[in-house]
Amino acid sequence: MDGDWTNALARARAHSPFLSRMLDRFPELAGMLEAGKGAEALERAKALGSDEPDVAVALRRERSALALVLGVGDLAGAFPLSQVMEELTALADRALARAIADAIVRRVPDAEPEGFIALALGKHGAGELNYSSDIDPILLFDPERLPRRARDEPGEAAQRYARDVVRLLSDVTEDGYVFRVDLRLRPASEVSPLAISLGAATTHYESSALAWERAAYIRARACAGDIAAGEEFLETIRPFVWRRSLDFGAIDEVRRLTARIRDRQAGPTEPAPGFNLKLGRGGIREIEFFAQTHQLIHGGRDASLRCRGTRAALDALANAGRIEREDARLLGESYDRLRVAEHRLQMVNDRQTHSLPDGDALDNVARLDGQEDGQAMIAALRETCRPVARAYDRLLAEDGGQEKAPLAQLAHELPDDNAADLAERVSGWSSGQYRALRSPAALAAFDAARPDLLAALAQAEAPDLALARWETLIERLPTAINFFRLLEARPALLGLLVDCLTIAPPLADELARRPELLDALIDHSAFDLPGDVEAIAARMRRGESDDEYEQKLDRIRIVTGEIRFALGMQLVEAVQDPLHVAEALSRTAEAALEVATHAAADEFAQRHGRFENGGLLVLGLGRLGGGALTHASDLDIIYLFAESAQGEADGPRPLGQTLYYNRLAQRVTAALSVPTAEGALYEIDTRLRPQGAQGPLASGLSSFARYQQEDAWTWEHMALCRARVLVGPEESAAELGRIIEGVLSRDRDPAKLREDVLAMRGEMAAHKPARGELDVKLLRGGLVDLEFLIHYLQLRDRTALVPDLSSALGELVAAGSLPVDLVEAHRLLTRLLVGGRLLAPDLAMPGRVAAEVLAQQAGLDSPDRLLPAIASARRGIAAAWQAALGETMEIDR
Repeated sequence: MDGDWTNALARARAHSPFLSRMLDRFPELAGMLEAGKGAEALERAKALGSDEPDVAVALRRERSALALVLGVGDLAGAFPLSQVMEELTALADRALARAIADAIVRRVPDAEPEGFIALALGKHGAGELNYSSDIDPILLFDPERLPRRARDEPGEAAQRYARDVVRLLSDVTEDGYVFRVDLRLRPASEVSPLAISLGAATTHYESSALAWERAAYIRARACAGDIAAGEEFLETIRPFVWRRSLDFGAIDEVRRLTARIRDRQAGPTEPAPGFNLKLGRGGIREIEFFAQTHQLIHGGRDASLRCRGTRAALDALANAGRIEREDARLLGESYDRLRVAEHRLQMVNDRQTHSLPDGDALDNVARLDGQEDGQAMIAALRETCRPVARAYDRLLAEDGGQEKAPLAQLAHELPDDNAADLAERVSGWSSGQYRALRSPAALAAFDAARPDLLAALAQAEAPDLALARWETLIERLPTAINFFRLLEARPALLGLLVDCLTIAPPLADELARRPELLDALIDHSAFDLPGDVEAIAARMRRGESDDEYEQKLDRIRIVTGEIRFALGMQLVEAVQDPLHVAEALSRTAEAALEVATHAAADEFAQRHGRFENGGLLVLGLGRLGGGALTHASDLDIIYLFAESAQGEADGPRPLGQTLYYNRLAQRVTAALSVPTAEGALYEIDTRLRPQGAQGPLASGLSSFARYQQEDAWTWEHMALCRARVLVGPEESAAELGRIIEGVLSRDRDPAKLREDVLAMRGEMAAHKPARGELDVKLLRGGLVDLEFLIHYLQLRDRTALVPDLSSALGELVAAGSLPVDLVEAHRLLTRLLVGGRLLAPDLAMPGRVAAEVLAQQAGLDSPDRLLPAIASARRGIAAAWQAALGETMEIDR
């Protein structure tokens, strides 16, 4: 193993009384180190004490031997910092495990340590123990499973085990000690017993835990005892640690904690004699807090940030775009340098110290570190700490917001003539009329955000309308603390929020129902399109494998709502092409269908079993089948199944095939449409199934094929032109695809087909007229006419049989069946359809700002061009209709 072992041993003997004693105590290890056999020495150190029956003696020997080998190997440069910390952490895990087992076996011979758990927190949990560290475990027990004597109560037995574990590890004997054990991180440590029951701990973390406890659990892991039970407990309290809603209140807590730490540091504020490497400005703790603050805020929504190690967390934050890569590099390298310096301080006398000494003692530490003297060490540490302090100060400053103008001054500066009235009305929110604004913390958060809020409201196109919707939003908030802290921390959100509330009524209504949707706009990828169907489905399934059925449905609704809201804001801010948004909305619905269908099938199978080689098929039609939804789209689907020779399902309450799949289809429909605690999801329309509302909800493939070949109407075959299998077994889906292809490719009488198409469109126009000048779907010459025209040509010519309408149109244009100008007409009208569902839900021309956004979405330079552009597209479609179907279409001028 590489390393300057001779120099390291010389420095150890000259500058570390502790290491010098250990070299004399373990001559065998000293010889190995002199020979440069670091790896062999490490393995030998771990084995020392293995033949010692007294666990306390064995662990102390192992710890002393490891301290020697790791210390000299560290000085030699043979063992990197990461290895030193990992080995010290592994020793702590082994020591706790042996101490717990010994404590229990002394009381209950041959018992396994079931039901007694040690959770590692802090540096122990992160795998980053320092050279002379204490450990901060939390000891838990399961009263039902804890080994104990018959006369012992579970709580009494657990406290005895806890006391024995602490004594075995912490007592200083002639052999030294193993680890100092600090149990003060346990819930309510001033009054609680040393070991806490699982039930009491769960109740504490779910109801009364403090913010610092969340930060502590970022690095928690089950390390000893009943590890499986410990992991199960950590999973139970995961929502306490990793909150799905962005938590900018964590910033305030970290700011207060930092202020307390800095205030209590009586020593110098930069490296000098008396400077604390751990707690001082720019020190180890500030690097850890920097990472943990970002993790607390964003880790609930991004599982990739849930790293225990500090450097791993910094790298993950940089990879996720939460911090700059240069900050991650600088802080990570500084962390390593500070931890090495900390180790040197502790190696001298095996003491848990973090403060730089003065005089000869400082020079001694510096020379142990291989530096010329103490002044050289201090100069290097200053270069390390200064950029850390600046980065940490920036974190607190950027999330603390800027100094806010006084309310009166702000009201004077607002451009609106009614600024004073606006300020007075907003000021009235704190009078107690809103439940969410009654606590002191909520009022403080509101006061901090109020100046920016007033400015944003005054600049809205319709301030009164914006204000009214704000008041509806606040009225529905259970608490406003985190909401206004978030707005204070991210003032740019106010502009987005005012846009949402004033120009996109459907989004405003949804936000009023679910204020937590605002969190979706904080993420750096809020204005990126979501991934493919599988990626979205994975989000919906994430971490939910053991959840109850209702929780799985809630998760689908949460993710769908977040994506749909973010896509809506992308339309409002005109940062994505509406065509791409439509495709993303379809992918989201497909993912929801897939996850909900599988969840419903799994739950249904628990009672009724399954059919071998069977499975439910979900066929998408309409805009869903075509892969381009709007925010107002329902889901047109048909449920089908492949017939099986198996008479009944194989469950405890078996059902016949038809009844089974019809009931399962009902469950899937309910899973997608019935409101849960997280609200509703989609409207499901199954009227396109064989025989419509009069037919069974789910049909077998053979009966579906027979119906389509013998009894279906022309309009049903037109609907099949955009049919696409979304869910179902691969073989059955392929069979269904062949059935549909056979139906669409059959010979037809062109005259009869034309007659049917014209009759259907005429009847539809009579019963469903356009509802406004922006009803680009139902206006004659609009999207419905273009869809009818495309489907007519698909069936007549048996060509371009693809469910994506734009692709089908492209193929028909390429074949000369339709003019090329219809491609742009289709794109224009589709963009207006998608955007208009949010910006003009009543299909009338919206206000100035919304109209400008709509024009921008459509690629037009002015709202004044909207109606002329629509008219031009309609005339093109009407001309193509005339050419293909021989019917003149009246287009309003």
